[in-house]
Amino acid sequence: MKIVWSPLAVDRISEIASYIAQDKPSAAERWIKTVFSKVENLKSSPEIGRIVPEIGNSQLREILYGNYRIIYRAEPEKIAVLTVRHGKQILPIDEIAE
Repeated sequence: MKIVWSPLAVDRISEIASYIAQDKPSAAERWIKTVFSKVENLKSSPEIGRIVPEIGNSQLREILYGNYRIIYRAEPEKIAVLTVRHGKQILPIDEIAE
């Protein structure tokens, strides 16, 4: 199964890592590696994430890492990573609609 990152998800990863790196660059590096590792695990178990509560669509799922939500769409041929958000932020619907 293929993993496809949206430009928004890549931007969010970069923004979050930059914020973490202000205090500890090595922690930012570890955070990025762990996020990518967690997403890689979706290849073998795409339904491991919970259904996004605000949406209720079984294709839109999220995995949690620390304070962050990695939101993705599980499709038959691919995993589409849509966005990464802090858990306390409101999830704008336009970030996950295509």
